Amino acid sequence: MKNLVIGTLLSLGLISGAQAAGDATAGQSKTAVCAGCHGADGNSMVPNFPKLAGQGEKYLLKQLNDIKSGNRVIVEMTGLLDNLNDQDLQDIAAYYAGKKIQGGQADAELAAVGEEIYRAGDESKGLAACTACHGPTGAGLESAAFPALAGQHAAYIESSLVKFSKSERANDPNQMMRGVAAKMSEADMKAVAQYIQGLYN
Repeated sequence: MKNLVIGTLLSLGLISGAQAAGDATAGQSKTAVCAGCHGADGNSMVPNFPKLAGQGEKYLLKQLNDIKSGNRVIVEMTGLLDNLNDQDLQDIAAYYAGKKIQGGQADAELAAVGEEIYRAGDESKGLAACTACHGPTGAGLESAAFPALAGQHAAYIESSLVKFSKSERANDPNQMMRGVAAKMSEADMKAVAQYIQGLYN
């Protein structure tokens, strides 16, 4: 009976098994270790380091947890999260999620090719359109923890696609991105990355 009551309350959302939401205000003071590479407001000036500003909170939290646990290996971040607890990570994710990303400029010729792939995929390769998960404006899908892409550094996007294609990055749910990236040529990756860099609201 007790389990039935708890199950009913959970289904109604009256109690939650999830951890408390992040506190963006508290998160600001915890991002000092992040700012050197990702910028104080999450807008990295270094193309190889991703912009975190405006990224979905759920996605950011997943990446932070994966990096801390070793499920996603980033050499530059080795040990940086070791002394942060779950609430710290939630607060950091909330802080960056509340910031506004600064878009970039794209190579027009490459971006035109990239737009076609991003919006329509490539049927000849069995390549799905990026819009299916990341949305037509690159805003992502927060409820599913699919990341926002609009305005992200092209170099970082391209590098991520290469790593997914080689399974050097493998923390994507159900191997979704590994499956997509494996169907893309280097030219496809460069073009899509340029389109994404110039795609922002």
